[in-house]
Amino acid sequence: MTPGDAPTGVDEYRYSSDAPTWDDSAIFSAALRQLQAAERPVRRVFEIGCGNGHGFKKLREHGFVVTAIEASESGAQHAQALNPGAAIHVAKVEEDLAACFGQFDAVFSLEVIEHIYSPRVFARRCFELLQPGGIAVLSTPYHGYWKNLAIALLGKHDTHTDPLWEHGHIKFFSRATLARLFAELNMSERAFARVGRIPALAKSMVVCFQKPNHSAAEPARRAPDRI
Repeated sequence: MTPGDAPTGVDEYRYSSDAPTWDDSAIFSAALRQLQAAERPVRRVFEIGCGNGHGFKKLREHGFVVTAIEASESGAQHAQALNPGAAIHVAKVEEDLAACFGQFDAVFSLEVIEHIYSPRVFARRCFELLQPGGIAVLSTPYHGYWKNLAIALLGKHDTHTDPLWEHGHIKFFSRATLARLFAELNMSERAFARVGRIPALAKSMVVCFQKPNHSAAEPARRAPDRI
């Protein structure tokens, strides 16, 4: 997402059209390949943060049965208009989504987790929404040594981590930290791809994590971090 659509002081990310709000072509294609290459066929998909419904529409065009949530009311309105009759709901990831919607073959979420206050809540919702053996396919801006160094050397840190961007990025992941997050839930990395630019300076990463098949997969509740 880019800054621009969210006026200062509003309490939600505002959408003004159904056009992509970020360069989704490479990201969506990489994420779609991971859905299509899953060990078990994926039919029912739950999308966390469908935005204005642009990606939701493309998932349906590829034959998936999709249910989605979007925290922004304006985003959900655009998504519903773009996908008449679709199962799009205004809801937040902090809610008990599995209790409301059940379980799915896959969870799909592009360029969302970096906006979430608690990544662990996000990851747990993915776990709860998935059937045993199901997959979570998500993307987030990529960070690694060479990219971080380039940002610093070019004096782009204030732009890249802009604290004045309303509803902007508040979490910055590397491949290792994202893998650690899902490993806490016994979910293993099944696929990884960097997208945009050369790999060391990639714009985003698309990662697929799999929930274990066996019933013993339910992880223990994690103790709160010390303050």
